[in-house]
Amino acid sequence: MKRHKRMRVPVRLLGMSAAALSVAAATFTYTSTAGAAGVTEAAYRSPVSSSGTTKSVRYDLGDTAWHLPQTGEPAELTGVVHYPADLGTGRHPLILMMHGLHETCADRKADAARTAALRKGDDAAYEAAGAKLFAWPCAPGTPALPNERGYDYLARTLAGQGFVVVSIGGNGINASSVTGDDNAATRADLINRHLRLWQELSSEDKGELAGKFTDPETGAARRVSFAHHVDMGDVGIMGHSRAGAGVTWQAADSHRKQWPTGVDVKAVAALAPAYNVMTEDMSNYTITKTPFATFRGTCDGQVGGEALSFAADAAKEAGSGFYRFAIHGANHNSFNTQWSPESHQVAAADDATPVKGHPGQCTDREGAAPTRQLTEPQQRHVATTYLNAFFRRYLLGDTGQEPVLTGARHPDAAITEVDVTAVP
Repeated sequence: MKRHKRMRVPVRLLGMSAAALSVAAATFTYTSTAGAAGVTEAAYRSPVSSSGTTKSVRYDLGDTAWHLPQTGEPAELTGVVHYPADLGTGRHPLILMMHGLHETCADRKADAARTAALRKGDDAAYEAAGAKLFAWPCAPGTPALPNERGYDYLARTLAGQGFVVVSIGGNGINASSVTGDDNAATRADLINRHLRLWQELSSEDKGELAGKFTDPETGAARRVSFAHHVDMGDVGIMGHSRAGAGVTWQAADSHRKQWPTGVDVKAVAALAPAYNVMTEDMSNYTITKTPFATFRGTCDGQVGGEALSFAADAAKEAGSGFYRFAIHGANHNSFNTQWSPESHQVAAADDATPVKGHPGQCTDREGAAPTRQLTEPQQRHVATTYLNAFFRRYLLGDTGQEPVLTGARHPDAAITEVDVTAVP
């Protein structure tokens, strides 16, 4: 019976890259030492300071404003923007983020019906309910699930550091028929479409985004002039889950010519990436010219450890820096607040595998070594620490972040262990 959720992908048959990394002369691997298991949320402060106040706006050009190049299926052009409240007179690096595969419509009745059908083993009812949850556009009266808002916590911190941060919606892709490499390619196409919008806006204050910003909460029109305040030659991209494969595809050496004119991607981060590990052409993912970082939690119940080895294969000839971070006790969904149980959102779930007889412990699969599971705030805190360090290093030239990126310093050691493999 088909399940409308992210599934663990099989180990790629093309070979693993751990050996390649272990023999690299410039490779350093460190493991942090966690503090007391009972550390509370109030017991630590973020090493990442927000240097200024931030604001946010939203743009929405419509649920069918874009069509997938491969199939013609409709998709939205929407994004939420976090930026420094005072844009000043200079230009700010742009960071574009994209969510991965998740339900698209916040239909609580369909969610309840799907759960009931699963208990009864009713395949037809399960499929019918799933079709409503993965529709696009959503049925009249049913709100779209705001998956792009799941990284607001990260975007606010980055905006406080001086970045303009855009988290884009990909619900149309999630509801589409594209799979495998085509899914990654489609996400890359959508990323480039948004970058083109921002290039037009930032250079001349013209184009489709001009005059289209609204308040994210009230919907009231907001006038913000980003013209000459966004540096499209200093761009970072981050993708979570299936979008982790999408950003790797977008930044691959073989696809750089598809970047909009005037856009230069200086850093790419894949967060718990769900790659097509059975791909027949690794050149579609190979990154050697752009600094590349990949992250995975040791309790990720959706994406296996092959995600890290796949990324290492993609970057094995990199000359611009490659980093792998294994966050102990982190699952897959809690990186996105909309997917996490504490949000009480439709289809939110904890994907970690619990350990029988050991409350608070988790693994990524049955029989694996357990570890203390992070709370949702703790997991996001650690992700923010390392993503901020990565983007500051490569978009702002802040070499003071090197000790964090190489594992020489572990600012979140009191929270959990982070295994760091760095090829500077």
